[in-house]
Amino acid sequence: MSDGFKFLHTMIRVKDLDKSIAFYCDHLGMQLIRRKDYPSGKFTLAFVGYGNEEDNTVVELTHNWDREDDYEKGEGFGHLAIGVPDIYQTCEALEKEGLEIPRPPGPMKHGGSVIAFIKDPDGYMIELIEKK
Repeated sequence: MSDGFKFLHTMIRVKDLDKSIAFYCDHLGMQLIRRKDYPSGKFTLAFVGYGNEEDNTVVELTHNWDREDDYEKGEGFGHLAIGVPDIYQTCEALEKEGLEIPRPPGPMKHGGSVIAFIKDPDGYMIELIEKK
């Protein structure tokens, strides 16, 4: 059944689109792939990622123009995960840039990967996993 299926993107709602694009592109090295306004629906979609949408899974940032309040995160959503070559150096650089790191880099409690968690401008958790 899954023959020909492909994971395309993950969508998150963001309050300040420009701030979110800057976070994902400037701090995490993604590229703005495309951005389109939908005036009749009063929203904008922006897609960011590490390569084109044909070959890579990307993040869709949805900005509803009239939104003033922060979004509720709910208890079902967990986090996005990004592999980095040197987690300690990455976190040190991100901390100098003023990013919040609620879980500093280090080994997982029960063994395995070396991880850290940072927050994006809307409070979404981003897990950094060291991939050497």
